Amino acid sequence: QVQLVESGGGLVQAGGSLSLSCAASGRTDSSYAMGWFRQAPGKEREFVAAISWSSGNTYYADSVKGRFTISRDNAKNTVYLQMNSLKPEDTAVYYCAAKPGMVVVSTTPWGSWGQGTQVTVSS
Repeated sequence: QVQLVESGGGLVQAGGSLSLSCAASGRTDSSYAMGWFRQAPGKEREFVAAISWSSGNTYYADSVKGRFTISRDNAKNTVYLQMNSLKPEDTAVYYCAAKPGMVVVSTTPWGSWGQGTQVTVSS
């Protein structure tokens, strides 16, 4: 297991930008993935973006591709999510997650989760 501490989130108007960060500590695995999920009220938690730590390969949900960018800082064990051209439908609680091995889009295999941070996009 790994401890994840998020920062960022807030209120932004449609078309604006926000950046989220997630710092990991206590990691023992050399091969792992980190990602972002989001959950709107009354809906299931859904995949947003992820990155393979070893290869740097990135993965995005179709709804955010071209607008969101996931990146990493190996020295800081930190993953970032740059969100541009935000839409009201992006409003949700955003969660950072980590797991050993390869990236998957389902929530169940991700064993470590951050506390969540609210992103609200007004129109």
